[in-house]
Amino acid sequence: MTPNLKAKSQLARNNLAHAKVLWPAQCSKLMIKILRELTTTFGFSVASGELRIIDGRWYVTHSGLLRLASRRLCNSIRVEPVPQFSDPNVSRWVFKSTVHKSRHSRGFVGFGDADPSNVSPLVRGAEMRVAETRAVNRALRKAYGIGLCSVEELGSFSASQRPLAATPHSNGHPGSNGSSNGQPRLRDQLCLLIRQHNLDPTLVKAYAADFCGTETLREASRELVESFVTQLAASVKNDRDALVCKLNSYAQPAEAKP
Repeated sequence: MTPNLKAKSQLARNNLAHAKVLWPAQCSKLMIKILRELTTTFGFSVASGELRIIDGRWYVTHSGLLRLASRRLCNSIRVEPVPQFSDPNVSRWVFKSTVHKSRHSRGFVGFGDADPSNVSPLVRGAEMRVAETRAVNRALRKAYGIGLCSVEELGSFSASQRPLAATPHSNGHPGSNGSSNGQPRLRDQLCLLIRQHNLDPTLVKAYAADFCGTETLREASRELVESFVTQLAASVKNDRDALVCKLNSYAQPAEAKP
């Protein structure tokens, strides 16, 4: 077996193991078959947060698409606003993204829009960035022939299965002070994992944001944060050393002293 085939085989086994831990009730034979195809064709990693199961369907994430573009040596991604369809006064934004897979390839174009009606309440106020992300995702999916919808394109639908609490600080988000359905708050669960296993909180937050495909953890939907907490718990239980190595990859290089 060639090194490339060995790597793909190992990734397929890792993806299956992580998927069964994260979504045990949804890993049917069909879902596992699709996962194997996604692993073989695109090299997506469940452990790195590049794939999600939501409501019985596989979705790719923004970070997964960007890593795929990097692996395939994507030449450029150009993003620009579309003023004629945007209205900053009502927080409506439309972006156009063009992906060039190689220096002389034709461009693959994708459009993304966002306004308060089609984004999660957790990211209200960040509609411009959401629209930009959606445009990039669509262009990358076209460029590399990915039929899966991306998590970020789901908008408010990705959080529609879980009603928001009555107050803005009671939804169990890591930045909130409330709880959800009598269960420990996500913030408390995350802090407990960090304390119990002596993890670096700054690196964990950076990993979480990358896992969720957002600039900061606060911008991620509750569903994505829940998925991250579950993933972190499984990773630290299975191989803490590997997790620490992964976290260290998010450390910022120290600035050289004059």
